[in-house]
Amino acid sequence: MSTSVLEAPCPSLVSAEQIAFYRENGFVRVPGIISRDEAAQFHQAALEFASGNDQGGHSAIFQQLVNVWTQNEALKNLTLHPNIAAAAKQLAGVPLRLWHDQLLIKKPHNNAATEFHQDQPYWPHRNSANPISCWIALCDVPVERGCMTFIPKSQGRTDLPMQNLGDAHSLFEICPDLMWEPRVTIPLKAGDCTFHHGRCAHMATPNFTDDPRVAYVVIFIDEDARYEHAPHTVTKDLGMQNGQRFDDELFPVV
Repeated sequence: MSTSVLEAPCPSLVSAEQIAFYRENGFVRVPGIISRDEAAQFHQAALEFASGNDQGGHSAIFQQLVNVWTQNEALKNLTLHPNIAAAAKQLAGVPLRLWHDQLLIKKPHNNAATEFHQDQPYWPHRNSANPISCWIALCDVPVERGCMTFIPKSQGRTDLPMQNLGDAHSLFEICPDLMWEPRVTIPLKAGDCTFHHGRCAHMATPNFTDDPRVAYVVIFIDEDARYEHAPHTVTKDLGMQNGQRFDDELFPVV
């Protein structure tokens, strides 16, 4: 597999106000991270790829396919899209590298929500204080189709253990005070995205519509992050040692 460093264009893709909002609240909406035409092309490629791939299987919540960029040339162009890399780096404000991508499809009339959780407790990292995910809508995602809801400023809770994204009570049993914090729900048009910090608590609503919800997530970690031994599908076959940098070609630097 050939891997090249992600290259960011010169113009700023996010405003100073968006950067400030992200760093305070742990999430931000960025309209038009890719064009609607691009979103339509990637949407078709995603459905075709998912229809012939059972990697990761189907849970009651969604179909999840990981490291798609290593398996599909069309979607590789989305994972390595310069707009995504540039905006992530501008928002995080530190050098980054790719952690992994994932295609998340919620079937029509799927009443299961993706319950509130933080992402970072699932990941085998140390020295990564600025993980950031780009959640891209490849189709229009109104509230009824499974859009994201965030708890502002919850990225400050860096002490929480792994939560169960299939259990509506899991996060709030671990951290009861978050139950009473405001929540922000963000519907997206195709080509729009949200960025969120790896410790920003979030959930996705069920898909009550007649069409699948197709979302694509590109996740970045600090360039100097180190491996912390723990089970994870991305690292399970890499033979990494505790404290090792993520210098494998699977994790190109932005």
